[in-house]
Amino acid sequence: MRGKFHSGNYHYLAMLIPGIALLAMFSIVPMFGVVMAFQNFNPGKGMWHSPYVGFENFSYMFHNAASWQAIRNTLIISVSKIIAGLIVPVVFALFLNEVKNMFFKRFVQTIVYLPHFLSWVIVAGIIKDILASNGLVNVLLMKLGVQDPILFLGSNFWFRPIVVGTDVWKEFGFSAIVYLAALTNINPSLYEAADIDGATRMQKIRYISLPGIQTTVILLATLSLQSVLNAGFDQIFNLYNPVVEPTGDIIDTYVYRVGFEQVNYEMGTAVGLFKSVISLLLIVTAYKLASKFAGYRIF
Repeated sequence: MRGKFHSGNYHYLAMLIPGIALLAMFSIVPMFGVVMAFQNFNPGKGMWHSPYVGFENFSYMFHNAASWQAIRNTLIISVSKIIAGLIVPVVFALFLNEVKNMFFKRFVQTIVYLPHFLSWVIVAGIIKDILASNGLVNVLLMKLGVQDPILFLGSNFWFRPIVVGTDVWKEFGFSAIVYLAALTNINPSLYEAADIDGATRMQKIRYISLPGIQTTVILLATLSLQSVLNAGFDQIFNLYNPVVEPTGDIIDTYVYRVGFEQVNYEMGTAVGLFKSVISLLLIVTAYKLASKFAGYRIF
């Protein structure tokens, strides 16, 4: 067995080299930069000669109102996305599973699946055009009697619902595929027995379909806990502006603004490291919960 591995399987290992190189270049090597979180970083002196300040940057972060604002916005937006991103795909999959016309069923599934492949740069441009002061939505509202156009992306009231709603619209078709696959594994004889007993469609959904995908729902719900601190940098960065920073500024955009726009590298690194540590704990927690409640294990 050992000889067979040495003689014929090296080309499989060689195929891993590009992926390992990219992983090392963009994920492992940059980890050495976390030392800046404990320094008063001076670009002229470099990372290895800047003065060490211990946890001073973290102390400043925890006493800075802007940091807590970003953390609060991240939690509100990400939790809203997780809840809506679980409910909408489940409901959609349950109702689409009841469609008997296979052509229509596959057509609808394909249409709602396509937005997943669009970049947020493209989607954000479309959303900005639709929600602009002279965009489609405001034109329709003014025809219905609204006097002044609504600045949706310039409103702290509307920004979060728009972020959550557009994220669900873009991703629910992709998520629904998982639930549709789970629905196909339900024993058809259960539905036949329900038909004999005179059960309605809603009763079959409630007592057969939902319990049949319960494990999958629990699994995806627990695994989604690891993304509590990821509210979607690509989406929000392409949609937000300084006016909606009180409700739209998240940890990732805060790190970008502090680190690159304000050239405060040590502070940006401290916030990013804080997020990474909490995210690691959430990933471990999600994995433990998935193993306990859904029997999901990797190791």
